[in-house]
Amino acid sequence: MTATPIELPAEHSGILRVATYNIHKGVQGLGPARRLEIHNLGLAVEQLDADIVCLQEVRRMNRKEASYFERWPHVPQAEYLAPEGYEAIYRTNAFTRHGEHGNALLTRWPVIGHQHEDISDHRFEQRGLLHVEVEIQGRRVHAIVVHLGLVPGSRIRQVAQLQRFIAREVPEDAPLVVAGDFNDWGLQIKRMLAGFGLFEYDDAPQAFTYPARLPMVQLDHVYVRGLTPLGLQVPRGRIWWRMSDHLPLIAEFKL
Repeated sequence: MTATPIELPAEHSGILRVATYNIHKGVQGLGPARRLEIHNLGLAVEQLDADIVCLQEVRRMNRKEASYFERWPHVPQAEYLAPEGYEAIYRTNAFTRHGEHGNALLTRWPVIGHQHEDISDHRFEQRGLLHVEVEIQGRRVHAIVVHLGLVPGSRIRQVAQLQRFIAREVPEDAPLVVAGDFNDWGLQIKRMLAGFGLFEYDDAPQAFTYPARLPMVQLDHVYVRGLTPLGLQVPRGRIWWRMSDHLPLIAEFKL
């Protein structure tokens, strides 16, 4: 894959770049027509040039797909996708017949610690949040990767769980990033997050991320507390919509 670099402001001290991307387990298409995209996704993640990359639908293993695709990576997807010099943190949300998948966080900054919490709301959807603490330019920054449920009521209850988790695990004065696939395009979740101090960049046209081929809604978000939102961008074009059913979202913040 040859990708055009994303046109974002040049890196400089005090700017934190965060990307969130639902990678659809590294495979696109259905049945015999499905194709392996994990190698292209590896190049794409590098193109994002983010300090922190929050990933959803990441496979740790899948015996069925590994036997079907000759070029299936020999390491878990989070490790495979991490650019050189990045650390990969992965935790499982769902166990399936052939393997498991969950959330991951890739970072070019040192990891201080990490943990996972099950936020499943009913037995038909296994969901979790991944909490990672990193040290960025001498500051401790907390990042939480989420992938909320498909049922509206579940999402509301999961955001309430998220609020309790933050109150318990994240110091009030610590910079906080909450990013991922919220599976929601209304305003209720946004208002709930604002109620406990989490905001996103709102001065740009809507950043539609889904469906990737013809994006009509924004399911993917990056919310922060204790950081100043500076900008938002969604890479577009055939090269991007072929890799996943979501487009990545890139946000920049002032530390």
